[in-house]
Amino acid sequence: MSVSLSARVGAADLVVAGILWGTGGLLGTLVQRSTQLSPVAVAALRLAVGGLLLVGLCVLTRRAVPRGTAAWRRIGAVAVLAPVFQGCYFGAVALSSVSLATLITIGMSPVVVAVIEHLTGRRALDRTRARGIALALAGLALLVGAPGAGGSRVLLGVTLALAAATAFAVLTVICAVPVPGLDAVTSTGIGFTVGAVLLAFPAAVTTTAIHLTTNGLLAVLALGLFPTAIAYTCYFRGLTEAGAGTGALLALLEPLTGTLLAVWFLDEQLGVAGWAGAVLLAIALVATGRGAEEPAALRIREQAG
Repeated sequence: MSVSLSARVGAADLVVAGILWGTGGLLGTLVQRSTQLSPVAVAALRLAVGGLLLVGLCVLTRRAVPRGTAAWRRIGAVAVLAPVFQGCYFGAVALSSVSLATLITIGMSPVVVAVIEHLTGRRALDRTRARGIALALAGLALLVGAPGAGGSRVLLGVTLALAAATAFAVLTVICAVPVPGLDAVTSTGIGFTVGAVLLAFPAAVTTTAIHLTTNGLLAVLALGLFPTAIAYTCYFRGLTEAGAGTGALLALLEPLTGTLLAVWFLDEQLGVAGWAGAVLLAIALVATGRGAEEPAALRIREQAG
C-alpha cells in the first residue's frame, strides 16, 4: 500500500506539473507581446523569476544550505541542462515552427528516457511501455499536426529540437534519483537562478527593445510562478516517486493542456484529427498514471536488496 500511495502521489505531482506547463505557451505569448522580448530573453526571464521565487522561499523557510558533492552536482546539472533545454527549444521554434519544435522536443523526450533507462539497466523497455509511448506519440502527432516543409533553417531547427529533447530527457533521468539532504525546492531554485545567468548574454544579444507595462509585469510574474517555479518543483519531486519514464510521458500533458487553453481562450480551431489526437494522448497518459507504481516498487526492492 505504501508503494502504491507513494507512486500515485508522485504521479499526481507530475500531472500538476504537466498541466501548469500547458499554461506556459499562453503566458509566454502574453509576455512577448507586452514586453517585445526575444524568445530566448523570455526563457531567461522565466528561469530568473522562477528561480528567485524559490530561493526566496528557501530563505523564508530557513532551508539548510546544500552540502556535499552529490547535492552540488545535482544543482549543477539543473543549472546547465535547464537553460540548454529552454534555449534550444525556443531556438527551434524561431527556426522552424511551434508545431514541429513541440512535436520533436516533447515527443522525443520519453523515447530518449526509455533508451537511457534500458541501456543503463534501470528499467527495461518492454512491450507495454513501448505501446504506451507509441500511443502517446501518435496522439501528439495528430494533436500538433503535420509540420510544413522547409530548407536549411528547418533542418537546423530540427537539430535544436532534438538537442532540447535530449537535455530534458537527461535532466529527467538524473533528477529521478533522490539526493539525501537536497529537496526539489532548493535544487530548482538555485539551479534555475544560475541557469538564468547563463542565458543572460544570448538574451541581451537577441533583444533590441524592452517595453514594461503593468500587464507585462503581471504576466512575467505568472510565467515565473506557475509553469516554472511550481511546475518544475512538482516535476522534480514527482520523479523520485513515479520514475523517469512516467515523468517523461506525463510531460505530454503540456501540449494537450496548451491546445485546450488555446481553443477555449484564444478561439483557435481544433479539427477532427486534433480531437482524435487529444483523446489518444489522454488515454495514454491515464494508462501511464495508473502504472506509475511499478517503477517505485522496483526501486524499493532494489534498495532493500
